[in-house]
Amino acid sequence: MNDAAAPSRPVFYVSDGTGITVETIGHSLLTHFPDAGFVTDRMSFIDAPDKAREVARQVRAAGERHGTRPIVIYSLVNADSIAELEQSGALMLDVLLPFIAPMEGELGRPRQSRAGSAHRMADFGRYHQRINAMNFALTHDDGIAINYDEADVILVAVSRAGKTPTCVYLAMHYGIRAANYPLTDSDLETDRLPARLRPYRRKLFGLTIDPERLQQIRQERRPNSNYAKLETCKREVAAAEAMFKVERIEMLSTTYTSIEEIASKVLSTLGLHREML
Repeated sequence: MNDAAAPSRPVFYVSDGTGITVETIGHSLLTHFPDAGFVTDRMSFIDAPDKAREVARQVRAAGERHGTRPIVIYSLVNADSIAELEQSGALMLDVLLPFIAPMEGELGRPRQSRAGSAHRMADFGRYHQRINAMNFALTHDDGIAINYDEADVILVAVSRAGKTPTCVYLAMHYGIRAANYPLTDSDLETDRLPARLRPYRRKLFGLTIDPERLQQIRQERRPNSNYAKLETCKREVAAAEAMFKVERIEMLSTTYTSIEEIASKVLSTLGLHREML
């Protein structure tokens, strides 16, 4: 069977915590196999054997439904839960296993594992930083609020180029106050920055996208509209890219770039040195 005819492979991110860390690492792993088809699902707070047993049942069912062996990428500390999950017959990948032994050897002490330790709320300062950043991203989404004085970054792009998910990712994982500004037809009539963005030039980062991909996304949102026409997409993308070049705004195409890579590029370009929360 060739790759084009291969069935989608079910992938489960399983964690005894929120599952955000496992999903982030797992997604990064899958991006190295762009020609393979994956269907992913995150299973959070699997902190007891009976919960793991139910997940194993769902994993087996997914394998039968897709006609291929599932993959389970997990972070669990309960040995009984892991044993239950192994009964699914899936390929089991412990995200921390390759690092535990070297760290124990280096530090001269064994690991002390606790369920949900990756995202426990021991540091309330970081927790509130994440919540405040999320609120900021939501209130400054798609130009809803335009007071950018407190923004760490402002993503600028045409509609449906990936601004909102990147802002949410930056807020959730780094506590970055990210706003986004959608370039409208009136903004694109000139190759100069919109007046409301000029005071915040040092915070700007441009996103672009292949017009064909943009057309597909817009077609799903507003089928057969002028907004979704390929000609419209080509015109808007070309005008936006021209603006970024004239104004010397760093830009990145989101077409084949993972959200993790986009976020990393934004942080490094703007000099925002933040640890993952």
